[in-house]
Amino acid sequence: MKKIVFIPVKSRTITISALIVCTVSFFTMCMDKREAGTEKKIEYKDFVGSESCKSCHKNIYDTHINTAHYHTSELPTEKSIKGNFEPGSNFFPYDNGSYTAIEKTDSGFFQVEYFGIKERQRHPFDIVTGSGTKGQTYLWWDTNKLFQLPITYFTQAHQWCNSPGFPERAVFKRIITSRCLECHATFISKISPPEAPREDFDKKTIIYGVDCERCHGPAAQHVNYQTQHPKDSTAKFIINPAKFARQQSLDLCALCHGGSLQKTKPSFSFVAGDKLSDFFTWDTTVQSAANIDVHGNQLGLLKFSQCFIQNNSLTCTSCHNPHQNQKNELTVFSQKCMGCHNKEHNNFCTVKVDEKILQNNCIDCHMPKQASTAIAVFLPGQSVLTPSLIRTHLIKKYPEETAKYLSSLKHAEK
Repeated sequence: MKKIVFIPVKSRTITISALIVCTVSFFTMCMDKREAGTEKKIEYKDFVGSESCKSCHKNIYDTHINTAHYHTSELPTEKSIKGNFEPGSNFFPYDNGSYTAIEKTDSGFFQVEYFGIKERQRHPFDIVTGSGTKGQTYLWWDTNKLFQLPITYFTQAHQWCNSPGFPERAVFKRIITSRCLECHATFISKISPPEAPREDFDKKTIIYGVDCERCHGPAAQHVNYQTQHPKDSTAKFIINPAKFARQQSLDLCALCHGGSLQKTKPSFSFVAGDKLSDFFTWDTTVQSAANIDVHGNQLGLLKFSQCFIQNNSLTCTSCHNPHQNQKNELTVFSQKCMGCHNKEHNNFCTVKVDEKILQNNCIDCHMPKQASTAIAVFLPGQSVLTPSLIRTHLIKKYPEETAKYLSSLKHAEK
């Protein structure tokens, strides 16, 4: 490998210390409280995988496999890893003269720590987590334990970066818990005892992505029955979230989009339709939307929105179709707004612009992208954190964002 020459950036010790403090609350979302209660016995044999759904639900399957949920974890390939492996773009430098290189070889993909031209350690990309919509981070197996690699891909900047909260050196031993996996996989078997300080997993049982069975429940019994009784058009042994009561629907999404939860039962015990509070304790300290970060607690922000408060049937799926990739489809989401906000209800937008524009984009004015304090990264050569810009779910008027949007329209007309 050719020697990579770079100029070390200015020391970031103080900033990194602040970052570690600021990100503690974010990482507690993945930390484990001592498991208690009786485990609901869900096993790998209860699952069949999304591919088994295809024969009867082809149209839904074909759209779902293009969603961010489906790709929130997968095996590493040139296609699934979004970052650049080209020389000159495939490394991250540290202040101490070392750097981590991202390498593609005949035996796979690796993150490798170097000091000068001397290799210190290398570990493989074993699991890709994150669809790449906002970014990706990468995991590696050490026997039956999972760890996070030090370098993350940050989509917003199209660059490799230091993984959020990591110190100014290559660290390959940040532990990944079952609670982390619970939001990035459909299932994995834990094989270590509850009292073990670090969890061991059966890597052969991982079901990648948030797939059909994460929201519809383990489907082996359903598939076996429907295969043996093809003329029975009434679905048996399967969960249909479309029939959920409001709180059941909210609980399903809150498992991963409801902020800091401390589990009271083993990960992957919760099944769609269950009461979330039977499996987790909620963070009840949040008193206002100002204390909620835009990352990881979309439901918390939504609950402070008048749209949610005044509509007792509004849920996440009122606007989001989990079977489809709706990324950047602002017109689709705006039409959802129009179901309540229209001239007939006398609550339509009063901004003086072309009505077609209003109908096509409520989102940038009322749900703008905001800087996350939980997800902020150091890019190569920078000593200031770059925050991830994430669309808020606190729906309200944002005068400055509206002015910015209207200004962009005028600029586009010139």
